[in-house]
Amino acid sequence: MRVLIVEDEPLLAGAIRDGLRLEAIASDVAGDGDTALELLSVNGYDIVVLDRDIPGPSGDEVARRIVGSGSGMPILMLTAADRLDDKASGFELGADDYLTKPFELRELVLRLRALDRRRLHNRPPVREIAGLRLDPFRREVYRDDRYVALTRKQFAVLEVLVGAEGGVVSAEELLERAWDENADPFTNAVRITVSSLRKRLGEPGIITTVAGVGYRIETSVGGEPSRG
Repeated sequence: MRVLIVEDEPLLAGAIRDGLRLEAIASDVAGDGDTALELLSVNGYDIVVLDRDIPGPSGDEVARRIVGSGSGMPILMLTAADRLDDKASGFELGADDYLTKPFELRELVLRLRALDRRRLHNRPPVREIAGLRLDPFRREVYRDDRYVALTRKQFAVLEVLVGAEGGVVSAEELLERAWDENADPFTNAVRITVSSLRKRLGEPGIITTVAGVGYRIETSVGGEPSRG
């Protein structure tokens, strides 16, 4: 999951970003409406956490543009205003959820995961492919009924690969979905993480390298994944 945090209070924005990182949720931060719209135009986000009271185009205007784009991107609004009328106007703008300040980070994470499940309503909450069973809510992975302990980053990478349902995912897309915008595009972090993930999943290998293209989950019976 990749989230855009639109919040003009630097300390709060940083705390949210750092807290989400601990939950293996990649996030970028925008401190004003113009930056938010620019990031939305060039990056693919799954959910926007949007403060209504921000400089530049207001949070309400950013919400209108997201809804008007037809992307269907869920919006979780943040605000210090807790009156029912304020919440009602936020939902009328197209917000999918609403959280008033101050809030507990754990609640924000739970709401984000609920929105993500709703976004992927056409897929089962627990995903299964080629003997793998991945539960994104409990953050658990089993292979042939054997529990596999993964780091947060390994889980994030595997979640993207499983979500592709056997399709090829490029290293660039993995970097975009499992890391944040500050990740070095020339880093070998993806290769290292995939290599360690293969070891954790055990034999026979299940992650195939498609030379010059990316990685995918091997779904064919008797397939022999590449080790590159």
